[in-house]
Amino acid sequence: MPASVSLTDLQERIGLRFADESLLRLALTHSSYANEHTDAVGSNERLEFLGDAVLGLVVAERLYADFPDIEEGQLTQWRAHLVQGPTLARVAGRLGLGRWLLLGRGEDATGGREREGNLAHVYEALIGAICLDSGPGGGMDGARRFIERSLEPEITGLQTDPAELNPKGVLQQLAETELGRPQYVTTDERGPDHAREFTVEVRLGGEVFGTGCGGSKQQAEKQAARQAVLRLREHLDAEAPALDATSGAE
Repeated sequence: MPASVSLTDLQERIGLRFADESLLRLALTHSSYANEHTDAVGSNERLEFLGDAVLGLVVAERLYADFPDIEEGQLTQWRAHLVQGPTLARVAGRLGLGRWLLLGRGEDATGGREREGNLAHVYEALIGAICLDSGPGGGMDGARRFIERSLEPEITGLQTDPAELNPKGVLQQLAETELGRPQYVTTDERGPDHAREFTVEVRLGGEVFGTGCGGSKQQAEKQAARQAVLRLREHLDAEAPALDATSGAE
């Protein structure tokens, strides 16, 4: 997004109007843009730091209030899921934040607007900017409302499929009785040091059941495990009628 482009559309999209629009522009400024433009006042890294802290607090408060019967260990796992990079990148993508990112030429040319790390960071920086803004939609209360509104689908979906939160654990439980322990194999690693991308396969009984990509091996493994859980469940469901028929014949 060129510096001359109006931020009005973005503010309408996220349902906020900044009293200090320079805070919003700073939240959208990637370090690669700041390095290439002498007129940039800085990058969004400090706002990201603030937004990360506010996000963690708001999510913890919401989980504590919404789930009074859930133990601390489960709440900790849910909080970690909600504030992790892939979740925040998905929310930022839903808001369309990548379109408004201020990126350096190289970062833009290599897919920086869709990069998971950039999207997660700009979402956190936006929270920081909202927290500092003096407008009616700003401050800590404004940041809380924005977080709860934008994260609502993820919060309400916490009690659905456990494979979404802990896919590696679910896969191991499903697989170990028949196919043995899952093996995770890194098949590709590319990109610069600040934006590495890993490709990982998960294998069961020597066969590839899932493939995942991510900004870390852990993220790629989780994505591969989710894919493998879906395939393994289909495999087990297909076997179940055959087993029932065999039992009936006896």
